[in-house]
Amino acid sequence: MADPFKQCSCRKTWKSRDDFLSDPQVEFVGYQVSVKKPEEGLFLFNHKVCKTTLGLEVVCFADLYDGPVYTQSKMGTTECPAYCLKENNFEICNIECSMAHIRKLIPIIRSWPKK
Repeated sequence: MADPFKQCSCRKTWKSRDDFLSDPQVEFVGYQVSVKKPEEGLFLFNHKVCKTTLGLEVVCFADLYDGPVYTQSKMGTTECPAYCLKENNFEICNIECSMAHIRKLIPIIRSWPKK
């Protein structure tokens, strides 16, 4: 038997990423940045049933975005709007930064159809 995609502390299990994202009891609530390794940043979700916050690494969702991925971080420069430093800021970042593609994943995840 394959490992589940995610299990909550209340023992609710989601078999796949689609099951997780399409669950109406799962709500996207934020992004916790990892400056040195952007793919290790966490997307934060609340499980409404038990009020648990679940963190899943960005890498679990990276294939949902097919645009450019930049290697250089612009964090701390005058170009950077610092959206990533605000956990519940969902704005898109349009600068050529190593975290810009992650910002573009947010609306994809937030607009995922719920069952």
